[in-house]
Amino acid sequence: MRLSWGLLLLAAAMVLEEMAAARCPAPCVCDNLRTHVFCLNGSLTAIPSTIPQLTKKLDLRGNSFTVIPVGAFLTTPYLTHLDLQRCKVERLEEGAFRGLGRLLYLNLAFNGIALLYQESLDGLSSLQQLILEGNRIEEIQPGAFGRLGSLTVLDLRANALVYLPDMVFQGLQALRWLRLSHNALHVLGSEAFTALPALRRLSLDHNELQALPGEALARLDGATRLDLGHNPITYVAEEALAMASLKHLFLDHAALQDVAPDAFVHSPQLRTLDLRKNQLEGLPPLAGTGGLVRVSLAGNPLLCSCLLRPFHEWLARGRVQVEGCPQGCTCSPHFQHGSCENRNLQEIPQGFPGNTHLLDLHRNAFGTVPPGAFPGLKELVSLHLQSCGIGVLRPGALRGLESLVYLYLTNNHLSTLAATAFEGAPRLAYLDLDRNAFTHVPGGAFQRLPNLISLHLQHNAIGELREGDLAGARALRWLYLAGNAIRRIIPAALAPAKLLEKLDLGGNRLAEVPTAALRGLPTLSELKLSRNPIKHMEDGAFLPVASSLQHLYLDNMGLEWMSPGAFAGLGPKIRSLYLESNRMSNIPSMSNFTGLEILNLRDVPFHCDCQLLPLRRWIDKLNLRVGATCGSPAEAQGAKVKLSTTFQTCPGWGRANPDKTKAASKPSKKKRWGKSPARSVKKSRA
Repeated sequence: MRLSWGLLLLAAAMVLEEMAAARCPAPCVCDNLRTHVFCLNGSLTAIPSTIPQLTKKLDLRGNSFTVIPVGAFLTTPYLTHLDLQRCKVERLEEGAFRGLGRLLYLNLAFNGIALLYQESLDGLSSLQQLILEGNRIEEIQPGAFGRLGSLTVLDLRANALVYLPDMVFQGLQALRWLRLSHNALHVLGSEAFTALPALRRLSLDHNELQALPGEALARLDGATRLDLGHNPITYVAEEALAMASLKHLFLDHAALQDVAPDAFVHSPQLRTLDLRKNQLEGLPPLAGTGGLVRVSLAGNPLLCSCLLRPFHEWLARGRVQVEGCPQGCTCSPHFQHGSCENRNLQEIPQGFPGNTHLLDLHRNAFGTVPPGAFPGLKELVSLHLQSCGIGVLRPGALRGLESLVYLYLTNNHLSTLAATAFEGAPRLAYLDLDRNAFTHVPGGAFQRLPNLISLHLQHNAIGELREGDLAGARALRWLYLAGNAIRRIIPAALAPAKLLEKLDLGGNRLAEVPTAALRGLPTLSELKLSRNPIKHMEDGAFLPVASSLQHLYLDNMGLEWMSPGAFAGLGPKIRSLYLESNRMSNIPSMSNFTGLEILNLRDVPFHCDCQLLPLRRWIDKLNLRVGATCGSPAEAQGAKVKLSTTFQTCPGWGRANPDKTKAASKPSKKKRWGKSPARSVKKSRA
């Protein structure tokens, strides 16, 4: 009985599945529950009648409907999202969307709609977003939006609107953002924006308005942001703008030649005023704007004469920040960059826009960076001060740069840094002090940089690393010290940087691997010791970092001898090993290096005798180019180790199993690895 019921239920499920599958229109794709239906870029000329009734999201982009007829979606009353972009729609019949009382999102962008009829959008009582961007709308009939009481965003960008009649948006009680950018608006009815009590943002930029439409805008008591940029407005008249709640006004890239002193007297909440890229030669003190915080004037032909003094004094009294661009510099508001590169400036310029993210001042002649040198740049992320002749960085020089992440001070004359040199820039993560005159690491300065990740001190004159040099650098990941004169590293010098991943000590004067100093660096993955005069390498040289080390650079050191246990602890994690241009005649066993991807043994004078046979066999197994050649005996000189015939006389040559060969050949009692020192070599316990 139970089996019969099970079979019956299975059969019923299969029938239901087949019925559901049949309801998905042939050119469409439906999800398993038939709530999301996609009919993209097809050849549909009518709305499919077989769309599952329970569909919630319907995507019909890229089809060819031309007309959306009356009741086109009556069979899908549960729709919440409907996308009809790029469907060549030219007309919405009255009642086209009736039955879609649950619809929240309707996208009709980039079609050919020219007219919105009075009842074109009827039935959309729950609609919150309506996108009509990129159509050909020239006219909106009164009452077209009358029944969209839940709409919060109306997007009418890039249409052909020239005129907005009175009460055109009546019924949009919940509308918060009205986007009318990139039309051809020339005239606005004085009551055009009446009955929009919830509107907070109005975008009228990129139109043909020749004057501020003050009477129409006065109806917007609650709007806080108004975009009027890119309109041919030449003058802002007396009491032109009366918007009680307005905080942010954008009049950039217009044709402004003058602004009346009391133009904004009835907009007392104004905080930011953007007047970039106009034709203003000056500005009067602006009455009634006591709350103004920021004025942007970049790109105006301002005449810095006595005529501008009253405006300047007014700014100072109100502590208003002026955003322009210092003389002789260039500012790019779009990219938020400022640059005064190679201008032979003696002092750091001020007055860059407050939203500047990158400031390039390299190749000048500042000499000193004074306290508070970069006022008003709270958003600055990257600061370039390379090759500026800087010898002194005063305490508090970076005060206020709370967003600064990258600081480049390469190729200057710095030799010391005060403990408070970087105060005020707590987010600094990348600090480049290459090619200065430091004789020791300016450790105290890092105490106030809890987020320092990368520290570059290459090509200075640092002689040793001392205990406390990296105090406070708890987040340090990469430390670059190549090209200094480091002879000694105190064992505890690197201890504060417990998260260190890369350590570059190349081109210094170390005579031995700083094994003791590597203790306490459990995440070190890359170590560079290239071009140090390390002649001998003892057992366990890298044992403190053996569990994490992946990339090891030991090239160009003149290395003459390596203990058999020099690589003790290293194994499968090693990915790259550089040993080229050294002088040893043999190297320790690397049979545990099973993860090698790069091995460079070029220009090493290997002695190709039977003692080198294990290396020869190991190289045979590698699918890598290693560049190993024989330096001796004379008959093998210059030959590749892998191809040398000198090994053919060795005991066990030719045996298939290298382990058996090794067992059969007894090692010499006087085994030597390279040019061994006079003292005896202890065997590694590893």
